[in-house]
Amino acid sequence: MLNDNTSKLNSEIYSYHALCPLDGRYASVGQKLAPYFSEFALVKNRVHVETKWLEFLLKNISSSVLESVGKSKISEILSISENFNDEELLKVKDIEKVTNHDVKAVELYVATKLKELGLDTLVSFVHIGLTSEDVNNTARAIMLVGGLTEIWLPAAKNLVSQINQIASENANVAMLAHTHGQPATPTTVGKEFAVFTYRLNKILKDIQKFKACAKLNGATGNYAALSVAFPDYDWEQLSQQFVEEYLNLEFNPVTTQIENHDYMCKLFHQISEFNNVLSDLDLDMWLYISKGYFKQIPVKSEVGSSTMPHKVNPIRFENSESNIEISNALLIALSNKLPRSRWQRDLSDSSTQRNIGMALGYSLQAIEQTIGGFAKCTVNKDKIELDLKDSWAVLAEAIQTVLRRYGIPDAYNQLKEITRGKEITESDIHSFISNLPISDEDKSNLLRMTPSSYTGYAERLAKKYSK
Repeated sequence: MLNDNTSKLNSEIYSYHALCPLDGRYASVGQKLAPYFSEFALVKNRVHVETKWLEFLLKNISSSVLESVGKSKISEILSISENFNDEELLKVKDIEKVTNHDVKAVELYVATKLKELGLDTLVSFVHIGLTSEDVNNTARAIMLVGGLTEIWLPAAKNLVSQINQIASENANVAMLAHTHGQPATPTTVGKEFAVFTYRLNKILKDIQKFKACAKLNGATGNYAALSVAFPDYDWEQLSQQFVEEYLNLEFNPVTTQIENHDYMCKLFHQISEFNNVLSDLDLDMWLYISKGYFKQIPVKSEVGSSTMPHKVNPIRFENSESNIEISNALLIALSNKLPRSRWQRDLSDSSTQRNIGMALGYSLQAIEQTIGGFAKCTVNKDKIELDLKDSWAVLAEAIQTVLRRYGIPDAYNQLKEITRGKEITESDIHSFISNLPISDEDKSNLLRMTPSSYTGYAERLAKKYSK
């Protein structure tokens, strides 16, 4: 037996030989999703569905064979999936080498385990009335629910919480805004991050409403085999009961051989939307860091550049941005392919679905990298304030708007003449205001205004939407 150090070494070496980054460089992320989307997870959940189907039959169907086994054996039957491990997986795979059919291999494996339990009479009921896709679509739905709710959603919520904290703590920190990359009406750091909090939370609310659908209706979706074998039962009603009560999935009542995957496509589009908003945030953070509005905290042992010792690069935001592109490419590919099948069934969807874990994995990598990027950043209030002090021209909007209120027709052009493309100082602005044909009260209000104070409802919005 390998000792722990040897096992660790083999695992590390394997990661350096892995083809997919989620198994190699990003293995820490891949390992979080592997229990839900790996081949092991798929086979284990197939075994789970097969054993739950036996449980369902024992509890709900009258048959001399079933009654001879009795409900007391259900816990033993369910233990087949509950105790499924790597050693058992290899047994399934050995059978598959002979059958060249993965679901049939699971059926034969369960039959073998029943014989070991002394339940030979139940063997003929394994997989009875089912088609492979009844087992596959339910197993994959269970996997997707688990991976999404246990891993991806908590990480996404953690990211939004982090963004929300920045918004809340910096609600009143005035910052020069930029439209088209040029100085624009000031905002606050908090308000700009509240925008992302709001956008991402809105998407997450929709994702959390996600319901995984499943069907269990036989070879072409008509309950044909079950209706012949057990004609006295309403198999549409029983199928719904099994899917909803035994597997905790939403029942799809009318399908071909395959579940149509429409629910998956909707979810993948929502995750892609989340990714896109996250990418927008990554781009903004990259630019804020470039402007010096955020400072990166250097780690003494890290190197920013192989030749420039001073560099501290925004690599985590860049990593996030790139992995989002890979995730979205896979999510869109899945969404485009999965709804389409030739007549009642072809196998192309099965191969496509093997990449669901990768699609979520690259998104998770992006989320974790952005979280890590924020952990190494602080708001550089000194730099932000310095930029504001040099940006008196941004008050031109406020001044010309007040003049418009007085009915002055060329207000915009007056401010354009003195500000556009020019270096404007505080004294230039004050001199212009002092000569305006407006009330003393309005002059006084305008003279008290600074680039830092001209933020409108920014603080209010930041506080309101960062709760």
